[in-house]
Amino acid sequence: QVQLLESGGGLVQAGGSLRLSCAASGFTFSSYAMGWFRQAPGKELEFVAAISWSVEKTYYADSVKGRFTISRDNAKNAVYLQMNSLKPEDTAVYYCAAGSRVAPSSSNYYIPQSYDDWGQGTQVTVSS
Repeated sequence: QVQLLESGGGLVQAGGSLRLSCAASGFTFSSYAMGWFRQAPGKELEFVAAISWSVEKTYYADSVKGRFTISRDNAKNAVYLQMNSLKPEDTAVYYCAAGSRVAPSSSNYYIPQSYDDWGQGTQVTVSS
């Protein structure tokens, strides 16, 4: 049974930092691309960042490039999202996602339909 469990969300002031973690189980983690998406109230699900199974490639939304860093530890079956210089517009529920068929097309990393499994989400709130 695939499980993705996000943690690390919370309330932070603008300019602050948070590190999200996603613990994975129930599948061969090292063979899956991993992504982070977010959804703000009243808005559609939005791509944030993704990382290939081999850690060689990372992808970022323009809105977070230079502020957020995605990483993974295949030995620990975990993926992380380091979020720095947070802005109020980063406020959303953040979801971890796993995809076995994302590669090799780079464009697939950006779309939710490429991912097979999702976590329950963790709330990030950035106050101004």
